[in-house]
Amino acid sequence: MLWPWASRWVGFRAEVRMGFPTGRRLFVLAAAVVVLVVVTAATVYRVLAPAEVSTPAAGTYPTAPAWDPAPGVIARLPAAPLVVDGRIRVYAAQRQVYADLPVTHQHRSTPYWSYRRWPAELVGVVASGHTVVTRWSDGRIVTLDGRTGRVTWQAEGPVPERDAAARYTGATSVWNPDGLFVSPAEGTEVVLSAGGGALAGWDLADGQRLWRSEVGEGCHRAVGTTTAGGLVSVDSCGAEATVDVRDAATGRVDRWRPPGASTTLAATPLGCHAGRSGCAGLRTAAGPGDDAARGWLFGDGEPVAAPVLDRTDTVLAGGIAVGTLDGVLVGRDARTGAERWRREDVDGARVLAAEPDRVHLVTDRNDLVTLDSANGDQRSRFVLTLGTDGTSWAPGATYAVDGYLAVERLRVPVASEADDQRYFFTSRPVLLAAT
Repeated sequence: MLWPWASRWVGFRAEVRMGFPTGRRLFVLAAAVVVLVVVTAATVYRVLAPAEVSTPAAGTYPTAPAWDPAPGVIARLPAAPLVVDGRIRVYAAQRQVYADLPVTHQHRSTPYWSYRRWPAELVGVVASGHTVVTRWSDGRIVTLDGRTGRVTWQAEGPVPERDAAARYTGATSVWNPDGLFVSPAEGTEVVLSAGGGALAGWDLADGQRLWRSEVGEGCHRAVGTTTAGGLVSVDSCGAEATVDVRDAATGRVDRWRPPGASTTLAATPLGCHAGRSGCAGLRTAAGPGDDAARGWLFGDGEPVAAPVLDRTDTVLAGGIAVGTLDGVLVGRDARTGAERWRREDVDGARVLAAEPDRVHLVTDRNDLVTLDSANGDQRSRFVLTLGTDGTSWAPGATYAVDGYLAVERLRVPVASEADDQRYFFTSRPVLLAAT
């Protein structure tokens, strides 16, 4: 009987004598490992490599804007819609922008077109006419033809400084995107992007970059554009904060310091055509929650004081300041302060949103009341509900353009820090209405 160590020695010598088969097995094993690594690497690259996928429209673009629908709730949607060209609805997902139609469809339908990028995330969407402008987390600007969904041009732009805390409706990205605007300028329109210590502008038609300005990172914030073609930003990088208005076409800057401004300054655009683009006025304050806020109107020179816009519960709609005065809703000329109209039959209603020609109010029972901003006449009134959902909810983010109004519905009591399931009223929390 061999000792254990002797048995192992005999086995080892036998393997040596049979070295060729053993070496062949090792070679085959090594080759298989190499093939597996190559296949795995190729798969990982295909999955993770930067890519974009464009799925153009398969249907026919409507020849005219949606027919003028009767006032009322049109749709109940899971995502926040951006009404584009009066013909399609555009939505934002984490890494995708997509559209459906028609605007008046009661539900979200199969995408009319879609565009996806990886690994960048979608951070903002704006529109002008039939052109959809998107901004991504790597700073890239991609414009698409809303009629076809095809990319018209792309450009590298400033990288966003902060990640937006977006909920699944995508409302932040499409209704109030940070650092992305469209502005008229000298017979054309300009796409404007801000972030990462820079501001830049491109011609909307062909993507030609018109200008770029380097600014302080983390202390310079774009807040909106004016009806006259200016990009408004707050510069708090120096000893005294200023409001900067840059010409959208050239980037030339005019600086203005509101009376009483200190090292900090908050600015809120007013009377905007859509989102924060095409705004007629501004409200400034030393900081959020400041009771000494002051309202201003944009003009040819420096902003002009408009005391009727000082109160934070007052909105600007087509040159009319709309707010409550002694408990009564009143419309006053924004420049002169002269009263234009008053409504004593909407007690308890608060302003939900404003457009240049109308103002939208919501009552305690969630009735939507829309008034003509020029004379205060009622344009429509109906309950904000569809189906059997009821009205026991609180309004969240709101968007209004071209007579359409969309609003998020939140579960009561509102829990701002809760997850989406607790935060929203239903799985389809967005209502779209015609007013």
